[in-house]
Amino acid sequence: AGNYGMCGRAFGPRMMWMWPNARISVMGGPQAAGVLRTVKDAQREAAGEPRLSEEEAREITDPVLQKYETEGSAWFASARLWDDGVIDPRETRAVLARAIEVSRYQPWPDRSHSVFRM
Repeated sequence: AGNYGMCGRAFGPRMMWMWPNARISVMGGPQAAGVLRTVKDAQREAAGEPRLSEEEAREITDPVLQKYETEGSAWFASARLWDDGVIDPRETRAVLARAIEVSRYQPWPDRSHSVFRM
């Protein structure tokens, strides 16, 4: 949801940068791990098996948490060219000013629709 709320790649921005502390995940690691644990518990319950023990749950959740920590970072995303780079937050105004300046020279596509008002 944050990807859409903050105008992620799905919206087709002309430029997109991240701060070093940015996260690119759809949800946080603990939330994703919790969902997987809930699903696994429900599967076991439906099969008439006992719920996961804490140790079994950690075997499922720990790799998910590690993956989210590693692959959700700005550096991971930028290394794969999913954005235009990681910028120092202190340079944000300068980067935005340059982006606005550059965007003036980009052709604007013809739109066949009007402004949608909700």
